[in-house]
Amino acid sequence: MRTRVKICGVTRQQDADFAAESGADAIGLVFYPPSPRAVTVAQAKQIISGLPPFVTVVALFVNPEKEQVLHCLEALSIDILQFHGDESPAFCAQFGKPYMKAIRMKPDTDLTTLATDYQSAAGLLLDSYQPGVPGGTGVVFDWSIISQINKPIILAGGLNADNVAEAIQQVRPFAVDVSGGVESEKGIKSNEKISAFMREVANA
Repeated sequence: MRTRVKICGVTRQQDADFAAESGADAIGLVFYPPSPRAVTVAQAKQIISGLPPFVTVVALFVNPEKEQVLHCLEALSIDILQFHGDESPAFCAQFGKPYMKAIRMKPDTDLTTLATDYQSAAGLLLDSYQPGVPGGTGVVFDWSIISQINKPIILAGGLNADNVAEAIQQVRPFAVDVSGGVESEKGIKSNEKISAFMREVANA
C-alpha cells in the first residue's frame, strides 16, 4: 500500500502549492500561537486558496478552547482536525469532523489502550516525546516501541529524506508527517527538501 504524506507547519501559499504539486496528500496548518509555524485564520485562508482537489487540509491545535476550533471550521475548508495536547476523546469528537490524536511516544506508552480510548479518531499520530514541547521537536523516537493497533498510524518526529525510507520499512505506517525535515528555516519549506523527501517515500 502507498504511504501517504502530510507536510505540516505550512506558512506560505507557495509552499502549500509546491507540496501539492510534488504529490503530498495533505498539508498541516498550525493554530498554536507559541509555535514558530503558527498561522492566523486569515493567513491560512490565503495559504490554501490555490490547492487542487484531493489535497487534505489539516488544522492542528494544542489544548484549544472549543471556540477557537469552531472559528477555524467556520472560516476555512478544513478536512481533518489534529489535536496535540491533552484533549479528551469527548473534546476531540464533538466537532463533527474526522480527527487525529497525536501521541507523544515514551517507552511505557500503551498504544493499545490509547487506541481504545480514542476509538473515534481517524488515526493516531505518533510523535517524539520531549518535556514541555507538544510537537515539532525534530527528534526521532525509538520506532521499536510502536505496537500494532487497529488504527491507522501516522508516523512523525524527526523525519527527513535521510531516514524516511527506513522508517516506512520498519514501521509500515499508513502515512508519514514531516515539518522541520523539509525546511530551510522554521516555517519556510524548501522545494529541494520536499522533492527529496517525496522521492524517498516513493522508493520505500
